[in-house]
Amino acid sequence: MAACGKRKSEDTEEAGSSDGRTRSNKRTSRENQSRSGDRRSAGQSFVEGAIVRISMENFLTYDNCVVFPGPHLNMIVGANGTGKSSIVCAICLGLAGKPSFIGRADKVGHYVKRGCNKGTVEIEVYKVPNNVIITREMSVSNNQSIWLLNKIPSTLKLVEEEVSALNIQVGNLCQFLPQDKVGEFAKLSKIELLEATEKSIGPPEMYKFHCELKNFRQRERELENSCTEKNSNLEKMKQKNERYKQDVERYHERQHHLDSIAMLEKKRPWLIYEETRELYEEAKKNRDRQKEELKTLKQTQAPMIHEMTEANKQCAKLEDKIKEKIAAIKETSQKCKQQQDALEKKDKQIEDIKLALRMKQEAEIDRQKRIQNTRKMIEDWTSELENTENAENIQPLMNSLNANLRQLEEEKENIDGELNDLRKEMEILLKERKDIEDRITQFENLMNIKEEKLKGRFQDTYNALMWLRKNRHRFKKSVCDPLLLSINMKDNKHAKYVENHISANDMKAFVFEMKEDMELFLKEMRDNCKLRVNAVCAPSESFAEKRPPKPIEELYRYGFCSYLRELFDAPLPVMNYLCYQYHIYEVPVGTEKTRNMIERVIKETKLKHIYTAEEKYTVKISRYTNQSVSTNLSLKPAQYLTVTVDADKRRQLEDKKNEINKQLQSLDSQMALLSEKQKYFECKDNQLRQEKKELLDRKNKRKQLESKISMKTDSLRQMEQDGINLEEESEQANAKIKKLNTQKVKLVIDFMQLIKSYMALNEDKTNLVLENTMATFHKGRLDVEYRAATVHLRAMDVSLPFCYLTNELENIPNVCVVIYKRVVHIVPR
Repeated sequence: MAACGKRKSEDTEEAGSSDGRTRSNKRTSRENQSRSGDRRSAGQSFVEGAIVRISMENFLTYDNCVVFPGPHLNMIVGANGTGKSSIVCAICLGLAGKPSFIGRADKVGHYVKRGCNKGTVEIEVYKVPNNVIITREMSVSNNQSIWLLNKIPSTLKLVEEEVSALNIQVGNLCQFLPQDKVGEFAKLSKIELLEATEKSIGPPEMYKFHCELKNFRQRERELENSCTEKNSNLEKMKQKNERYKQDVERYHERQHHLDSIAMLEKKRPWLIYEETRELYEEAKKNRDRQKEELKTLKQTQAPMIHEMTEANKQCAKLEDKIKEKIAAIKETSQKCKQQQDALEKKDKQIEDIKLALRMKQEAEIDRQKRIQNTRKMIEDWTSELENTENAENIQPLMNSLNANLRQLEEEKENIDGELNDLRKEMEILLKERKDIEDRITQFENLMNIKEEKLKGRFQDTYNALMWLRKNRHRFKKSVCDPLLLSINMKDNKHAKYVENHISANDMKAFVFEMKEDMELFLKEMRDNCKLRVNAVCAPSESFAEKRPPKPIEELYRYGFCSYLRELFDAPLPVMNYLCYQYHIYEVPVGTEKTRNMIERVIKETKLKHIYTAEEKYTVKISRYTNQSVSTNLSLKPAQYLTVTVDADKRRQLEDKKNEINKQLQSLDSQMALLSEKQKYFECKDNQLRQEKKELLDRKNKRKQLESKISMKTDSLRQMEQDGINLEEESEQANAKIKKLNTQKVKLVIDFMQLIKSYMALNEDKTNLVLENTMATFHKGRLDVEYRAATVHLRAMDVSLPFCYLTNELENIPNVCVVIYKRVVHIVPR
């Protein structure tokens, strides 16, 4: 195929190169139409289903383009980026193919030219008698397509049926092989290649017959496998039958033995009957004999039971008498305890009387001592009152101290006011510093975001960055972070120009000022840390300040706004390297206006690299024709430099923060001086107040002494009136004690009588206990004899279980009946 691209401008140049040759030609729309008529007139050489015309509007790199393929082999030759693959995509999508067949974008909207809302592909296919025209309109907004068949609205299903009727298969790699599907085509097996070729070049029934042939062959294999399996089962059944013959013989032999066992089981009851009858006779004799012995033992045991009953009655009477004596003893004991408690109570009353008398004596002695002490205190205070200074001499001193205190208070209030002003000023500065620190933190967070992006995409580079920050001291000169961290865009919308201009390897490279430092770093990373990192060395000569060949003001008329160097900030080594390696100081950035007049810009400016709003143009001079050859590429969206940090603003914030810190230090020193003055005035105030207190104490001391002397005189008078007559109190106490002793004597006599009665009751109780012990002993002896006789009787019962014998005798006739019935069955009639 041959391609002809038409731009909106009339003088568009079309360049195609093959084997080092370049061709350029200009065709008008009228010439294209005449050529289209010539191609259609040669329709008899086309085969049915051949593409006659391909028309593209706003499709990928084309604004409007029509291609007329020939009836035989067609080839499209051109440099990279001229739109060869775009024609292949148009063929696939125009013939009802899915975007997945191409292997590029997954939505049809992505094939519409950037900046347009709708794109159109129209393909005319040869068919007798009339050609088929298929039109597909693709929308960016909803990724939907509108189909037209011969200029009539249609559906995707009808278009697919029409394409299939012409034996066009864009999904078959043997008929339509896009560039991105070559790898998938190479992986096809021989069988898959054969089937795809049959679908592509053979008649429709060929693939169907091939599938039926494969099914018949599969069925034949299944039948062969089934026959082999059944033959194997037949052999297994024969072997199994041979094994079962031996099992049948063993079964018959076992049945014979079982019949013999059954006959012996039938003869067994005769023997059981004879043994049971003999046991019955013997048991009957033993029962009669032991009945007589048991009767004799019971007759000899009756007198012993009578004696035991009498002994139990006697023991019960003695125990009743002992209980009565115990109750009497308990009652007498309680009375003794009551008498004893009464005696102890009288003793306690006597002690209380003596204690009260002793306390009154001690109180009287204490009263005499207090009287003496009070008189002495009155005498001392009286002598001190005579020596105390008069209050009239103290008042002038008090007035002078009050004046000094008022002056001191005024000075303290002035210092407090100054301190409060300084504190408010400090609070304002601290608040302002906090706001600045928060804004600096926001800048640091942006840098952290860039580092997280680096970590997510280039883990080795991130690990190397962490190592570098810990080991910067090992290098002679400064080392810059990777370019994607060092470069700071002034406006993030310009990030795509920088990222498309600088290679991906350099974007993650560290920048060194010395080659020795770079070699040391790479050796450490690659040999010791096993990390794959990139590093570059900035040139020793300064390129960062190099001027562009043309001032940017001269390029404004072409739509250029700035050179690439002015779009970002970077450390000096980084900027030096980028200017040296990528010549960013002479690469201008334009707008859509530049894109619209790109041919004029290329001719007049002679620039090697040009950026428009969405494209990059590279201009080269052909060695053969000395003509300019330009290539354009769509700009990829920015990935790394979209996060921007305003370096100037951050620097201003840092300077402002340092200035605030200096002001805060100055305020701290001023507050320290004022605090020292405040402490001095506080000490002086305390001293004056202490002197004032001492003067007040001296002034009030005379009044206090007079008041104390008056109070103590009244107290002395009261103590002298509160005297106690000890002789009278002693006589009253002796009379009370005598009366209580008389009551004690009477209680002691009653207590002695109760003790004697208690002794007599205990003696009677002891005699009764002795009699009860003798009776219990006699009862125990009888009990032992009775137990021995009972043991003997039980032994008789054990030696002849009468119940068992009786049951046996009753069961023997029943057993005989059962045996008889079994014998009847055994004996043949």
